[in-house]
Amino acid sequence: MNIGETIRNFRLQKGMSQGDIEKRTGLLRCYLSRVENGHTVPSLDTLAKIASSLDVPLSQFFVESASDNGSSGKTLPQLSEDEVRFLSQIRRYASNLNDSDRKLVLAMVKKMAVVPAQTLR
Repeated sequence: MNIGETIRNFRLQKGMSQGDIEKRTGLLRCYLSRVENGHTVPSLDTLAKIASSLDVPLSQFFVESASDNGSSGKTLPQLSEDEVRFLSQIRRYASNLNDSDRKLVLAMVKKMAVVPAQTLR
């Protein structure tokens, strides 16, 4: 997945220039160019600003077509706004963790993923 290419495609579909996005978000056009060309990876907060300026749900940036993900006809499920918000919060909190704590959290999440939901109640 190339997030910059996805942003460019949405922008062009809307008939907008990088300058239009700059006016709506306050992000510099040169920064947007670097994102679209894959030289810079924006944060989720920045992606949210860009999505808002394009009038597109943030989750649309994370939808891949079957040909993009090489899954032989299977598409990935689309993330809801709540799921994207949740992942954004996880990312924000995880940035304060050291490597050992990150590994511990990941191990806990993996265990919770295999435990049936009924046992967690």
